[in-house]
Amino acid sequence: MPTISLQLVGDINLKRDLRLNHTALDRVAEVLDPKAVRLGNLEGCFADPAVELPYKPGWYHCEPEMVECLLGRFDAVACANNVHYGSAIAESNRRLDAAGILHAGAGASLAEARRPAIVERDGVRVGLLAFTSVFWPVGHAATDHSPGVATIKGHTAYAPHPRVFEMPGAPAVVRSWPDPEELEAACAAIRALRPQVQVVVVYLHWGVTGSSEVAEYQPAIAHRAIDAGADVVVGSHPHVLQPVEFYRHGVIFYSLGNFIFGWRLHRHLTQDGLLAEVSWGQGTVEAVAVVPVQRNAEDQVVPLDPRQGEGARLAETVARLSAPFGTVTEVAGHAVRLRPERS
Repeated sequence: MPTISLQLVGDINLKRDLRLNHTALDRVAEVLDPKAVRLGNLEGCFADPAVELPYKPGWYHCEPEMVECLLGRFDAVACANNVHYGSAIAESNRRLDAAGILHAGAGASLAEARRPAIVERDGVRVGLLAFTSVFWPVGHAATDHSPGVATIKGHTAYAPHPRVFEMPGAPAVVRSWPDPEELEAACAAIRALRPQVQVVVVYLHWGVTGSSEVAEYQPAIAHRAIDAGADVVVGSHPHVLQPVEFYRHGVIFYSLGNFIFGWRLHRHLTQDGLLAEVSWGQGTVEAVAVVPVQRNAEDQVVPLDPRQGEGARLAETVARLSAPFGTVTEVAGHAVRLRPERS
């Protein structure tokens, strides 16, 4: 099998807000390699931009013509997230289909939402599945007969602080875990995809907005996904960076942050991100690197030099967050290489 490259990014929202327009990805176009399989999380339907989501005040769909920003730059997108909702899903999927961009994670039914997208490069087939643990509890998850997203429900409980008797009012310990039935259904979809492709990528919309700390349920899902046959797990939703972990034969990016995010309400939270590059060959992940990216004042995403300035800050952040997970980082030119501590 030849070696192929995957390029993976976090949240992509192309709402035409502030200065964001059709040039949003022009500054990073040369970094997106057409020979690589390029994937990201599409955080927003291409549908009527005047429609406000009923459960999310202030959130509107992205302008349909903004799908053109993805042309020639992304091969497939994950759509299982907290803003793909209702009838807009079918409308957005039709526009992606017309643009030749594959998609996974949302559809007219549960079967369609769990259907993989398969991209082929040089005879190597890469399969994409997407699931979300962040969703509205009413009418959001796909069912056999209604549109929605593919979900892995999460549960939360609160345990007393270990010193609660000594320190009344001490904060509770947050415990979280994935729903066993929904996790097993996701793993079954991974196992079913495994024989059809050489590489399995699973996007997971999870975690806590604005938090670099990995919630307890995130590794539980990620490890089971790799045990079921995934090679790469990619997280989205927190809008900040989270650790990178090597687990068995695979790699987990708990959150790549933002690639481009066009919302003025969240501008201060949504500037930083990573573009992950994974080399796959001989049936395994061979090399992993990340390139820091950031939205600039003109609302364009730009690659950053990890040796200086904001690029160095993001490189240091991913190194600090990943070290407790046994991941070693090294700045090499315009990228940050990552490897497991044991190798």
